[in-house]
Amino acid sequence: MDYASLPVKDIERYARVVQPGAWLVDSEKPMATLLGSCVAVCLFDPQLKIGGINHFMLPEMGHRRNGDVDSMLSGSFAMEALLNALLDKGARKARLQAKAFGGGTIIDTDSSALSIGMRNANFAKAWLAREGIALRSSDFLGPWSRKIIFLPFNGEAFCKRLVTNMANAEVIAREERAYAQTLLQKPKTSDHKIELF
Repeated sequence: MDYASLPVKDIERYARVVQPGAWLVDSEKPMATLLGSCVAVCLFDPQLKIGGINHFMLPEMGHRRNGDVDSMLSGSFAMEALLNALLDKGARKARLQAKAFGGGTIIDTDSSALSIGMRNANFAKAWLAREGIALRSSDFLGPWSRKIIFLPFNGEAFCKRLVTNMANAEVIAREERAYAQTLLQKPKTSDHKIELF
């Protein structure tokens, strides 16, 4: 299907959704995510015509005492995972271009929401600069949530700012809290034994 010829609202219907803590690489199907204070970075190799997107909640994650942590929540791991997945598909780091979005303040509860969004945005910009990946466009901060649609085959990204009302702010905040809560749960033990050799 020629997704690029469709109106954006129709592209969104076909898009694969990237949830908080996830990432995705493809060369054909559109990708979409919904952001609050989180950040999504889109990376694209224009020669190979392949791209990917991630969605992270915090720049860094500390390890808990038992060592269990879902590090995909952290920007440092999410960026490395996305970069490595693209390199595994044949992309070249020197050709990669980036577009990045998010870091909004969607709930006026206290100043920590602003600092999380700002920390996420600053981390994304610093990581890309350190890795020598050009940031072609971005839309960071502000009192908005954002809907992002990314076309991995041509590098186009669409960002729709959503006026924050209590209904959509609560949906985004609930998704982010639910994912963060999974980090607090101990992994389920299994009856299956694995023997390493």
